[in-house]
Amino acid sequence: MSTRATKEALFDGFAQVAKALSNGRRAEIVDVLANGERSVESLAAEVHQSIANTSQHLQILKNAGLVTPRRNGTFVYYRLASPDVVGFWRALQGIARESRGDIERLVDEYLGDGSDDVEGLTKEELWKRIKRKDKLVVLDVRPQEEYEAGHLPGAVSIPLHQLKKRVKELPKSKQIVAYCRGPLCALAPDATRYLKSKGYRVKRLAEGAPDWEAAGYPLSRATDDK
Repeated sequence: MSTRATKEALFDGFAQVAKALSNGRRAEIVDVLANGERSVESLAAEVHQSIANTSQHLQILKNAGLVTPRRNGTFVYYRLASPDVVGFWRALQGIARESRGDIERLVDEYLGDGSDDVEGLTKEELWKRIKRKDKLVVLDVRPQEEYEAGHLPGAVSIPLHQLKKRVKELPKSKQIVAYCRGPLCALAPDATRYLKSKGYRVKRLAEGAPDWEAAGYPLSRATDDK
């Protein structure tokens, strides 16, 4: 038989999950892990936190059931507990953007939207073009370890910090479609702005690799390309 105490405990449990994302760095960790497993050390560097602080954030996320660890020797790796966590994170982003004008302004400021004429491409449109074997290069500008964890079929990996040195690897005879982690990732916008300034025909995937996979489209792994 239900009791008030049971109901309160139940709703407190729901609140614990939401509370785990009440810290911006923990939300950022979830955003990174949506693109594949990472070590604590790698996550700390990515979110500009100490290893100790990152470990504390990961423990809170683990207790809330959002991430799960894996030990390999002296290293501990974390991944999202399930694909549903990505959906939860995307839904939270959408609510915030729709309900708070200041959030949307920050998004525009962070991504630099409106400062260029680079056209966006939906995942549905890109998948059609990949299947048609159109003359294009799908460019993954995320860190190498995220590319290896899972990338769009046939995608070329040039992390953003290497793009200026490696730009001549990209043919100007083909259209470049760049993508990164998702709709709130600045890597692809930065890449497309740079490529456009160098005379490339570029488009940017509106979503990221996690959204691509969530929609049921295939991802390739590093082992598949060998």
